[in-house]
Formats: sequence, C-alpha cells, structure tokens
Amino acid sequence: MSYLKTKGLIIREVNTGEADKIVTLFSRNRGRISALAKGARRPRSKLIAGTQFLSYCDYVLFCGRDMYSINSCEVVEPFYEIRNDMIRLTYAAHFVDIINDAIQENQPSPRVLQLLLNSLHMLSKTDKEPALIARIFELRFLSIMGFAPFVRGCIICGREDITDVSFSFRKCGFICSNEACTTNDSFALELSQGAVRAIQHIVHSKFDDLFSFKLSAQVLAELGGVTKRYLRERLEKDYTKLDFLKEI
Repeated sequence: MSYLKTKGLIIREVNTGEADKIVTLFSRNRGRISALAKGARRPRSKLIAGTQFLSYCDYVLFCGRDMYSINSCEVVEPFYEIRNDMIRLTYAAHFVDIINDAIQENQPSPRVLQLLLNSLHMLSKTDKEPALIARIFELRFLSIMGFAPFVRGCIICGREDITDVSFSFRKCGFICSNEACTTNDSFALELSQGAVRAIQHIVHSKFDDLFSFKLSAQVLAELGGVTKRYLRERLEKDYTKLDFLKEI
C-alpha cells in the first residue's frame, strides 16, 4: 500500500453516498488533492473534525487507483472564528473560490497556500478590516500567479520618480501623467498617493510585512476599485460572493 503524509486545508466538501464525503485538500507540495473520506458524516467518525470546510490538518492519505482516501487526520487549526461568523465566512469563501478556479489539481503552489493561511489567520485572529484583507489577498494572489502589475514607476516611459499616477488595466501597471504615456490608455484609473503606496506594498513586500498597514475608508475603496477589476480581467470571471455582504 502507498500512503501520503501531508498538511492540507479543506477548501471544498461534497456529500456522497450514505455517510461519506469527497473533500478537496489544498496541500503545500501537491496543490489541490481530491480525497474520499469514508464515513466522515457519521456522528462517531474520527474524520468529522478533519473534513470540515477550512480545517487545516495533518493527513495520512491512502493512494488509491482513482482517488486518494483519508486514512487519518489530526486538526492543526480549525478556524472556528471564521466558520461561526457569516461575514468572515463569506470572505474566506471568496478566497477559496479564486483558488479553486486558478489552481489545478496536483499543481504545487506553496506560496499561494501560505498566502491563504496568512489571510485566514488575519481574518480569524485579528480585528483588521476584512475588506482590506480581501484586497491584499486578491492582488498578492495575482502577483504570485504571474500577473504582478508593474508598480515601480511608469510602465510606458520607465520613470520611477512619478507623482501623478494612474493604473492602466490595459498595460498592467502604473502610468505617469506625461501626455505621451496617458494617450496609451485613456481609461486608466487615477490613484491617490495612499493607493499607490498600498499597491506597491502588496505587490513587493515580504510575507511577514504583507498585512502591516491600515487604510482610510476612502483609500480602501480606491484600492478595491483596482483589485476587483484587475482580478476580473486577469481571471476572466466576475467574483460576486462578496456582493451578499451589501445586503446585510
């Protein structure tokens, strides 16, 4: 028999049969993994805690012919604070939707997993604004996936000492106010200096410093105008799960 030991986060669960589940684990070395959890819905099953949405666990998986199956699991972090709060849960589900769309099965993505775990930690263990956590997640995720915008200066002329800055979705980066540059994208979004600094920080900071800033409501809304549109254009999908929060 062949077994795989791995840490993983449950990012999807589907009931099957009378008492089973098929779960999707997001693991550091194997990326997304589908696994059968036999009897996980039975009240006395040892797999109950480790097969809940957002449970981060140590798993021992049996490598079957068509699919992995969970042999045993030990919970490392259950993220109860998220699962028991509708607003936090909605944000977490937004993160997971993006990952399920962009990360393929058996595609190792350790930096994406670290970003997700850090984002969930900030969402569950701190009082940081969930909307700011989401904007950071969206832009840093795209940067990791190869869609990092050019934000060290003007992507057209190359100047770094620019003050009047716009974000060009067409060119994927900052452009300055020079007429020769602005004519390349007349639909570029003008940015305040606060939004410029926030975007630069999200794209280029180290993981340990990624969430180490706050924004005013005005600049946060401005940042959201960039990240949500950039996400939609790069992944070619409208992510609407967070729209639910406007109705609360």
